[in-house]
Amino acid sequence: MYAVIRRYEGVVDSAEAGRRVDEGFVPLLRRVPGFVAYYWVDAGDGVMVSTSVFEDRSGAEESIRQAADFVRDNLAPLLPNGPQVTAGPVVAAG
Repeated sequence: MYAVIRRYEGVVDSAEAGRRVDEGFVPLLRRVPGFVAYYWVDAGDGVMVSTSVFEDRSGAEESIRQAADFVRDNLAPLLPNGPQVTAGPVVAAG
């Protein structure tokens, strides 16, 4: 498995960002080959974190492309700062 974590700081409206992600982005991700799971977390203080898990690296890389497009087209006013992106193979899971 392969995971991608994105951390967004300076989120303007976390509730609206969550709604848009749930209604618009999650359905897109579910269609990416190798999709396993996705989580969008409100960490408080204007910070939101997403975690995506895929069966392989190619699915994770496709999710990175789709996330960039979705943020640009649908979330830019709510997520004014680019994300910190961390990706790599899953080496332990529970």
